[in-house]
Amino acid sequence: MSNGPPASDDVRPVHMTWSKNHPRDRYHHGNLREALIAAALKLIGEKGPAGFTFAEAARSAGVSAAAPYRHFRDRDDLMADVAARGFEQLAEALAAAWAAGAPDPLTAFDRVGRAYLAFARAEPAYYAAMFESQIPPDASPELTRAGDQAFGVLREAAETISTLLPAGSRPPALMVALHVWSVAHGIASLFARGDMARRKLPMPPEDLLEAAVLLYLQGLGLGPAR
Repeated sequence: MSNGPPASDDVRPVHMTWSKNHPRDRYHHGNLREALIAAALKLIGEKGPAGFTFAEAARSAGVSAAAPYRHFRDRDDLMADVAARGFEQLAEALAAAWAAGAPDPLTAFDRVGRAYLAFARAEPAYYAAMFESQIPPDASPELTRAGDQAFGVLREAAETISTLLPAGSRPPALMVALHVWSVAHGIASLFARGDMARRKLPMPPEDLLEAAVLLYLQGLGLGPAR
């Protein structure tokens, strides 16, 4: 055995580096799942939710093409995880806006709609993964749970709003929630999204949503007469 310093080929770094010379070792940084989700969000922003492959996501995360299989079955599994995280964030935003209906249900209901538009504007990559990736809502238990949690806030708000009507003339709360969700989602997708697909609108999207919900509530016998 030589007493001299080891040859350069025998040198092994104590810590894995992020050098381009070691692409297959980068996943050892210990946060591969988060790196892949971040890479997917970046690629969604650049190419859309259907514009990249599983291998591209791996490459963008700086890992080998085989490394993502440690956490995800395939690209759809990765996208389902991204979508689930988006719904979790949306649920938190909607719950904070609803604030258990304070100071009054109609004011809180308006805040929920505005929070929906704000999420579409602030998180376009998550929004695209949630609604435009062609991933089934029940693609994973986590995605189903997160989606139900987000819609649950809207349904709770609709149930509270319905109690303001006479018992004999209350529409099903689920129907109210679905109607308002459809309006909010349509306006968000067309006019409030945070990417280049946003259409021009001669007014703030929040004003358009407020007017639409106001007309809807007036049709139910609720809301100010204006």
